Amino acid sequence: MHKTITGLEHFIESPPSGIRNARLGLLCNPASVDSHYRHARHCITKRFPGRLRALYSPQHGFFAEKQDNMIESADMVDPELGLPVFSLYGQSRVPDRDMFDPIDILLVDLQDVGTRVYTFVYTLSYCMEAARRYDRKVVVLDRPNPMNGLLVEGSCLDPAFASFVGRYPIPMRHGLTIGELARLFNETFDIGCDLEIVPLQNWQRWMYFRATGLPWVAPSPNLPTPESAVVYPGQVIWEGTNISEGRGTTQPFEIFGAPFIKVPELEAVVMPADIPGICLRPVSFEPTSNKWEGQRCNGFQLHVTAPDKYRPFETSLRLLAGILKVYPDDFQWKAPPYEYEYEKLPIDLILGGDHIRIALSAGATIAELQAEWQPDLESFVELSRSVHMYR
Repeated sequence: MHKTITGLEHFIESPPSGIRNARLGLLCNPASVDSHYRHARHCITKRFPGRLRALYSPQHGFFAEKQDNMIESADMVDPELGLPVFSLYGQSRVPDRDMFDPIDILLVDLQDVGTRVYTFVYTLSYCMEAARRYDRKVVVLDRPNPMNGLLVEGSCLDPAFASFVGRYPIPMRHGLTIGELARLFNETFDIGCDLEIVPLQNWQRWMYFRATGLPWVAPSPNLPTPESAVVYPGQVIWEGTNISEGRGTTQPFEIFGAPFIKVPELEAVVMPADIPGICLRPVSFEPTSNKWEGQRCNGFQLHVTAPDKYRPFETSLRLLAGILKVYPDDFQWKAPPYEYEYEKLPIDLILGGDHIRIALSAGATIAELQAEWQPDLESFVELSRSVHMYR
């Protein structure tokens, strides 16, 4: 099997027409590297001297140094190239005319993680809307979906709960690359900008990230490994609760827990259920920041033993249902704000609506919930085939 070639390396080797004399901008972060760990801005500067005029950064900052939600980054100057860096997670998340004035073409090289709530893709969507408004072009340098492009899972977003962690009616695990998502936004959700995708080479839809042969650089501080990205579509739901998702530890999203959890009690409820593809190993941990800072939390680590059988969203909902049953007095839904939404509950924004929260609180089973969201999920699967670029 040949190593996957990213859109960045494909772009450097065979740039699209019209690039050579254009003023270029680059939306990027530390994960924007080639297979030799060289950063995209250096690769592009070497290939097109003097053409790169501005840089843009998503949530967590240009250096991915900001740890949590709603911690903004200021505009800055790149200390290496001396180029302006415009923050798209600062005073505004929407590019204005001044940000796009220095460029003709915006290159986008971001590692998405295949999950509806990951904000990088909505930064992309705002840039695409701005490109249409200001008559600029967007070129997406495609990267793999680290969880493969075959499996799609979960409920689709209710448009009434649209936010910066979900702008479009897609499922929690969408099964698309960032380039395919850009096509979906542009064609199906009617952004209508001048868009071009520089595709991957040697990537197939069955591949998890480890199969690509590419280096993993954390796209955000709390996704340090491909394994943390695999569990993220389910484990992110703890952000909407008082259960620690492992922030402030070395294994964010792979572990979860709270001081009030007693592992044998929770095991008695969740272990008899058929939860395929993982081993739940009891753990105790003490977060150094975020929820339950400095307190011992008890819970589990998710060890994925069979990725193709593991369903992250379903699995974490089963765990949530168990905690709701065993700890009704200790468990709490987190209060707003969350990603610049000050009224709706964070869990509803994460789950894409209030129905799952209400149904689980009333004792609904995961099977009942799946039966309800399945028709929308199947419709999305059919719709998404129109933007597939890889077999």
